[in-house]
Amino acid sequence: MNRTLLFVLSLLAATGAALGAEEPGDTTKVNILEIIKEGGLMMWPLGALSIGALVLILLLFFTINRRNVVNDRFMRVAESLIRKRDYLGLAGYAHRRGECIARITQKTFDFVTKNPEAKFNEIRDVAEAEGSRQASTLNQRISYLADIGAIAPMVGLLGTVFGMIRAFLEINTGNVEVVRQMKLAGGVAEALVTTASGLSIGILAMIFYSVFRGRVQRYLTELEAAATHLLALLGSQFQQSERYRPDKKAPAPAPEPADTYQLPRSQRPAPARPSQSDPPGA
Repeated sequence: MNRTLLFVLSLLAATGAALGAEEPGDTTKVNILEIIKEGGLMMWPLGALSIGALVLILLLFFTINRRNVVNDRFMRVAESLIRKRDYLGLAGYAHRRGECIARITQKTFDFVTKNPEAKFNEIRDVAEAEGSRQASTLNQRISYLADIGAIAPMVGLLGTVFGMIRAFLEINTGNVEVVRQMKLAGGVAEALVTTASGLSIGILAMIFYSVFRGRVQRYLTELEAAATHLLALLGSQFQQSERYRPDKKAPAPAPEPADTYQLPRSQRPAPARPSQSDPPGA
């Protein structure tokens, strides 16, 4: 990163020296402000893009670093609390931290404490979902530099079109005296200045985007390794809990009813008939 900054600064210094160079015998000096004024109206959006790119570069330089993604001290404390099975304490500790690994740990162990009967596969899905969200957030933060790198040359090209239109309008007037007085050069200068400005902003933005993208990819690899380590510790504890958990006794099957022996129909006694001496209805 330091070598990249030195290269960019030396490139800018060389460009400024070339613009400010004075030819032998020439009493005129090139003023950068005058060159920028020659760019016309499109230099205002290009200036806004350059300021935005500078602010983003400084912001990303101080925020995208290893201690904001994976912190060694947090990993030691988290590992100690997991071994003690203090999941609630770990969730509270992660809530007070701002690292990406802390956000993943907080979401994971909040789910563990609120769902004690959850399976390990469900806990792993929660951790993976939060890890994907953190990775998307980091990639989105550096994507704005890529947007500036793509938009700035387009704005410069638009300024080039406006400058060429102005030049052709000068030609269209048919006034030879105007062309003789180099009025045509104003439109050409506007076209060249906006193109050069847009390309310069776009090139610098893409250089720093490549640098920060490499950082993010390296830190995401470390983040994945750290989250996998914590999940492995939690998974080993789940396996121990399953191993020493007493098996639930299965209920004894109900005894089958004994088969009752029935006499054949021919051997069954005939039903008693009422005698004639008995009064009816007895």
